[in-house]
Amino acid sequence: MFISSAFAQTAPAAAGGDMSSSLMSMLPLVLMFVVLYFVMIRPQMKRQKEHRAMIDALAKGDEVATAGGLLGKVTKLDDLYLGMEVAGGVEVRVQRSAVVQVLPKGTIK
Repeated sequence: MFISSAFAQTAPAAAGGDMSSSLMSMLPLVLMFVVLYFVMIRPQMKRQKEHRAMIDALAKGDEVATAGGLLGKVTKLDDLYLGMEVAGGVEVRVQRSAVVQVLPKGTIK
């Protein structure tokens, strides 16, 4: 009554499952993943590798900055923790992974 006969008809069947058309429909998704890898994932992995190398190369006497903003000189080294002198006679213990930067010698007076 209110529905015209044109709307009630079914859609024509799709042409045979063409392999190239399905690959072309996947192309944007693959390209987005490739761009995401080179823009976000790869640089992050490089930064993590550089940070790990810096943490492994720490030695007594190095002047460092932590993620919390503390500046100090390394006095003790452990596998997971390090002792850091922040002032004359004041030593704190921090995780090695909290060190974000090794400062040039003589920065802290």
